[in-house]
Amino acid sequence: MAQIHLEVVTPTGPVISDDVDIVTAPGVGGEFGVLANHAPFLSTIKTGTLSFKQDKQTKYLMVSGGFSEVSNNQITFLVESAEYGNDIDVDRAMLAKERAEKRLAQAQSQSEKLNRVRAEAALQRALARIRAAELARQ
Repeated sequence: MAQIHLEVVTPTGPVISDDVDIVTAPGVGGEFGVLANHAPFLSTIKTGTLSFKQDKQTKYLMVSGGFSEVSNNQITFLVESAEYGNDIDVDRAMLAKERAEKRLAQAQSQSEKLNRVRAEAALQRALARIRAAELARQ
């Protein structure tokens, strides 16, 4: 089977740079998949789970916000953060989810708009971490 080169890069450095069979990513317009020799393509990435298949194994990464580009049989993700599902501390992610939910409940008024936006982003990251960890452990 033909492969595509996958690159995931965060501000702290590369997370993966390897050939894979297929990549599925959380685009802002919806989840999308990319195989070898895909047409050039750009997308914004939302917080969620990126998966890729390599050597008949599916691996999962939690990614938060960024961009992707497909070009010349390579897909590159420039994201704020990325963590392998197997490396995620689920208990810590659950605590972060609970904190974010409490902050959301407290930030109901319009004057708390900034706190609400931050809490929503924290909640999305926590949920994505939990989902990536669950998928990786299946």
